[in-house]
Order: sequence, then C-alpha cells, then structure tokens
Amino acid sequence: MPDLPASSLPKTRIHPAQAQDTLAAQAILLEYASTLPAAELQTGLAHEAAQWPGDYAAPRGIILLAWVDDLLAGCCAMRPLDDSDHMGAAEMRRLYVRPAFRSLGLGKALADAAMDFARRQGYACVLLDTLDTMGTARQLYEDLDFYEIAPYYNSPLPGAHYLKREM
Repeated sequence: MPDLPASSLPKTRIHPAQAQDTLAAQAILLEYASTLPAAELQTGLAHEAAQWPGDYAAPRGIILLAWVDDLLAGCCAMRPLDDSDHMGAAEMRRLYVRPAFRSLGLGKALADAAMDFARRQGYACVLLDTLDTMGTARQLYEDLDFYEIAPYYNSPLPGAHYLKREM
C-alpha cells in the first residue's frame, strides 16, 4: 500500500480539558464507564463525571483529551494520591480510547502526556490499577516501565492489578 501524503493523515492533538470541554469530557467518561465489567465501577465513574473535574482539578491534577481532527477520541486523567503509603504519589486513571481510534497510538500518547504532567508537578511516582481483562492496557503499562505492586487500596474486583512507576 502506498504511503499517504501527510495532508491526508488525521490531525491528532492532546490537550488538557478546559471549561468548554466539560460536556465532551463527561460524555467520554460515561462511555468509558459503560465498558467496565462491574456496576460499582460504572456508578463510581458516573459520579466522577458529574463532579468534573473533581479530584483531577488543576493544578495538582489533569484531565487530558485526545482529538483526531475535530472528533474526541480518548481521555486520560491524573490526580494526587495524598492518602497513599507511597510518598509523593499521583494516580493515573481513566485511560480510554474510543474503538474507532485505537490504531493511532493515542493510548500511549495520552499515557506519555499524563506521565509528563506528573514529572512536571514533581510527583515521585505514579500508581494505577487495571484488570486482567484489559490486556492491551496492561501491555502498554509494561512498555512504559510500570511494575506490579501490592494493592494500594482495597478493590472488590477479582483480577485487579496494581502498578507503579517511579518518576
């Protein structure tokens, strides 16, 4: 297949969600919630969407949105985790790319942008959790040098994995 001219490639951009992005951010968080395997996770995420930006508010947190051309394609969020046993921790959450955009590398780009934010904010480490069923995400986290740790909170879900990366 011939290479496409640069002008025909989709324009992708990642930026922090702004006030004008509230409805779009809430919609993608609710869409992500609908993909989760447990009702309590879906309810929790719906509550987060309603309280947007909540724990992810600047300056210590961020919600990143990925756009392809003018279409919202994905999101990722980072929040401080002051009550953790891991000093100076932030938690990366809500990494989600809509199925139609999953071949564009946006998951990695969103995770990289979130990690850059954590580094600039001076966080010592980033924690996250994921599930057995999220194989693509688990591979991405491994590629980003996250490693498995003991649970940093009590999850009711079987198959939960807790990961950490030092900054």
